[in-house]
Amino acid sequence: MDAALAKKWMLLFNEKIQANKDYLSELDTPIGDGDHGGNMARGMAAVVENLEGKDFANSAEVFQVVSMQLLSKVGGASGPLYGSAFMGIMKAEKEGTSLADAVQAGLDMIQKRGKAVPGEKTMVDVWSGVVMALQKGELTKETIHTLVEATKDMKATKGRASYVGERSIGHIDPGSYSSGLLFEALLEVEEKA
Repeated sequence: MDAALAKKWMLLFNEKIQANKDYLSELDTPIGDGDHGGNMARGMAAVVENLEGKDFANSAEVFQVVSMQLLSKVGGASGPLYGSAFMGIMKAEKEGTSLADAVQAGLDMIQKRGKAVPGEKTMVDVWSGVVMALQKGELTKETIHTLVEATKDMKATKGRASYVGERSIGHIDPGSYSSGLLFEALLEVEEKA
């Protein structure tokens, strides 16, 4: 991925986060702290501030900015998890790997940080499904939507939502929803590229 595409991806992700800020916090209210939308909106606004008007030699430099801003500006679990994810993507992009391998590297960092596995109602559910779809060259908006929706019927056994146990069933995981926005933005910028 070149720097221009990486930057467009992050700018579009920011637009989607800002547009869905209230909904993300609504999703987070019954099973978390209710601050996922606000936290992600603040973090992505800082990302945009540090990307706009600057030139980057490669995508790794773009993702390094993203990682640092999310780690420093986003509270709760999402800052460290997303920050770690982009750190993984940055390292993979430095090595010039495929997109599937770069997203896998991001997922590896999320799992290293959060210790979650698929099926525990976390962003890992979406990321792992996206990696599989990318490996087959079959990532679509429908796939992303299905992965996000699938978290609704899961019982949370990791993260903040695990505290509410059975009551987590019936709610879409907010981190999965924001991850869905991330990968929808990726598809949209790739279509235009």
